[in-house]
Amino acid sequence: MKKEGKSSISIIKIICVSLILIILSGAGVIAMTTKLNTVTITLSNGYEMTVLTNKTKVSEILKENNIIIGTNEKVTPSLDEEIDMNNTIKICDKSIQEIQVAKISENGVETTLNEILSNYSPIVEKIIVEEVAIPYETITKDETNEEEHIKNKVITKGEEGIKLVTFKIKYKDNEEISRTVLSEMVIKEPVDKVVQVQKDITSRAITTRTTSKTTIFRVTGYCSCQKCCGKFSSGYTSSGTKATSGRTVATSSQYDFGTKLSINGKIYTVEDRGGSITGNKIDIYFDTHAEAIAWGVKYLPVEIVE
Repeated sequence: MKKEGKSSISIIKIICVSLILIILSGAGVIAMTTKLNTVTITLSNGYEMTVLTNKTKVSEILKENNIIIGTNEKVTPSLDEEIDMNNTIKICDKSIQEIQVAKISENGVETTLNEILSNYSPIVEKIIVEEVAIPYETITKDETNEEEHIKNKVITKGEEGIKLVTFKIKYKDNEEISRTVLSEMVIKEPVDKVVQVQKDITSRAITTRTTSKTTIFRVTGYCSCQKCCGKFSSGYTSSGTKATSGRTVATSSQYDFGTKLSINGKIYTVEDRGGSITGNKIDIYFDTHAEAIAWGVKYLPVEIVE
């Protein structure tokens, strides 16, 4: 009985070893029959990479190499297709316009894959650092005690600041198509312009004798940007005209639309209103926010032009 038991155990061992050998040989055959392909992948920025893979579907090859397709990119061949005979995958930016895909001849349309790809202009990205001016502000110190006749004296001259701005710029055919601000660093702070408003005794004596229609107003500047007029600004005034630099001013309701006002020797027209424009306040319209800031706050004589 002991001999029969030993014989049974030996047979079982032989069977197990045989099965293991069969499995290993089968795996070796599978591994030998698996074909590895060399595939060239060109990214949208022009970078090329070569990979070894046993995959044939484009989406599987890209996933295997941790390549994610952006919403603004397209793939040739498409993700659901198999790789072509050239074993190439090309990723392009959708914003690239096809200049001319096919060549028309007397015999009809003749085109090849190389001709199609040659019509794509690559997008080139560059990081550029530029110096940008920071406009200064004008600060007015009023020492007139609300006197009617005044003069302005510049205490401190304004000086623009400088900041370094890092941009990411995209070029197509050597022409800029987009610009994105990456960072800003101020290297020189702007110096505010300080203007002191003082009594002008001489002009007071003369003006008092010539007219009684001249009044001192607090004169500021504004433009049609969101900072000045809110996010619903349309560039049109309360009177319905288009705001124009050198002509349009905003006043309180004490002046009717169309009234001509002489401010600092220049003639303006009342065409606009403002929630903060009350009493002896006037806003002069400028084309840009920088010009409005540079104007600052001034106390000037204002006269109705008959």
